[in-house]
Amino acid sequence: MKSLIIIGLVLLGLGALLFYLNDMAIDLRVIYGALSGVGIGFIIGGIIGYVSKGNSLKEAKNREEFRQLQKEKAELEKQRLDNSLNKENFL
Repeated sequence: MKSLIIIGLVLLGLGALLFYLNDMAIDLRVIYGALSGVGIGFIIGGIIGYVSKGNSLKEAKNREEFRQLQKEKAELEKQRLDNSLNKENFL
């Protein structure tokens, strides 16, 4: 969610720059613009953070399933090897 803060700060800086370029006169349009910029930044950053978190959770789930499948495969191979050794001992 770092992007949330970065985008918000960039837009806040842009609003402040517009304020100082306006000869430091208090103009409500500039203040509204700065506040709107921060709001838009947080909205965009939140969406980006939500999407990236969802992707990382899916990847973690896939890795865990892969590890589980590897463990099951190793157990099945061990059982098959034990069964084949037992059959050879009886012959």
